[in-house]
Amino acid sequence: MDVRFSTGGGDGIAVTLAFSDRGLPETLKAAAEARGFTGKADETVDLVVADGAVARRALLIGGGPQADFTPVAATAAGRHLSAIAGLGGQALDVRGVPDAVVAAFAFGVLDGAYRDDRYKTAPPTPLAPAALTMIVDAPDACTADFAAMPALAEGIAAARDLANAPPNRMTPPLFADWCRALAIPGLDVEVLDAEALAALGMGALIGVGQGSAAPPCVVVLRWSARGGEAPLAFIGKGVTFDSGGLLPKPAEEMWDMKYDRAGAAAVVGAMIALARRNAAVDAVGIIGLAENMPSGAAQRPGDVVVSHSGQTIEVLHTDAEGRLLLCDLLSYARARFKPSALIDIATLTGGLTSVLTDQYAGLYANDDALAASLTETGEACGERLWRLPLGEAFDRMIDSPVADMQNICKVRWGGTVTAAQFLKRFVGDTPWAHLDIFGPAWNHGAKGRHGATGYGVRLLAAIAERQAAQ
Repeated sequence: MDVRFSTGGGDGIAVTLAFSDRGLPETLKAAAEARGFTGKADETVDLVVADGAVARRALLIGGGPQADFTPVAATAAGRHLSAIAGLGGQALDVRGVPDAVVAAFAFGVLDGAYRDDRYKTAPPTPLAPAALTMIVDAPDACTADFAAMPALAEGIAAARDLANAPPNRMTPPLFADWCRALAIPGLDVEVLDAEALAALGMGALIGVGQGSAAPPCVVVLRWSARGGEAPLAFIGKGVTFDSGGLLPKPAEEMWDMKYDRAGAAAVVGAMIALARRNAAVDAVGIIGLAENMPSGAAQRPGDVVVSHSGQTIEVLHTDAEGRLLLCDLLSYARARFKPSALIDIATLTGGLTSVLTDQYAGLYANDDALAASLTETGEACGERLWRLPLGEAFDRMIDSPVADMQNICKVRWGGTVTAAQFLKRFVGDTPWAHLDIFGPAWNHGAKGRHGATGYGVRLLAAIAERQAAQ
């Protein structure tokens, strides 16, 4: 989509952003009020108004009270605009709105324009406009504020594509091939195959994928704009399909289990966004790719595996596989890259949604400053986090009688916190945060379009730049 900022002009229908406390444009006021439009957030009205002897179409979009129209709210409104049919070649009047908020609105339109029609033989006509002219007070300032947004939109679209792809089209080797083909200047892509993982001692990750005909692998993406020492490390769970292994999920829970790779997809999307906008940061993204399948070669409940760190793990439940994959990546990242901080991101535990629904991701951390920075960044970019506790009592719940630890607690409660506590055993004294994105990573159709949301791309890209600026 081509986005332009202008003081006037634009062809096609006129779209006006109206606020509930600012009053409606006089030319549209009577027609809008007759339809009950008041300017509330997410309210829209499609009008036909007289323009001399010519009738023209006009669309009003409500922004709510203007003071509440923050960049986060503006992005949400822009996504809403993309879902309205017939807006080709439009002009959008947002005069009187701050430049940064205008840019966020335009980003929302870009983000909302995403469609995944790759596997339809007759794709529907795109709803989003091919071009967007935004009528503003200061075009140059808006253009400057918007400059980084297309790269971010590209990263989010990539994350959605990776998570939305059918399981047979995005096995671990195919995911790795997708990353190899990126060819973005300055973004280094390295693939560690199953043989390399065995040589590195990644027994926990290998165990997750050993029941599949598609071998596991790890992809390392590096962006080094400041020398590459002590980078911020992002660790992503990429279970390309999660059947549950020998302890399988119910059928209706398997339908969307391609999205168990959403954490890895978010890491890749964030690295794309940072590289495309030539961000002045040092970051490494490490994703573990495996398919959790049942077979004669699959991992059994009761198996003991040796992790990359040398710690032994009793595998009590084969559907608690994400933490097994992540633990090897966390210790590998510490050993190889000596990162300034570790941030892992994963669709790890469905139980967290009973508390946070899809509105927040869970945050666990061993470092208060990192947790605070992530929380503030999430609020600013619209990818919100809620911090949850860790503690010695939770840690004891994963002690095993036959190994250093077990991959689940046997009691009925504590599944989410003990998953995080499990990961904490592999990070040492490195500042670390675990983001459980099971809820916000996927839209089940209650609002917007069914499928991957790309949650985490904005957050990871923003925290990288924030940490680099400190």
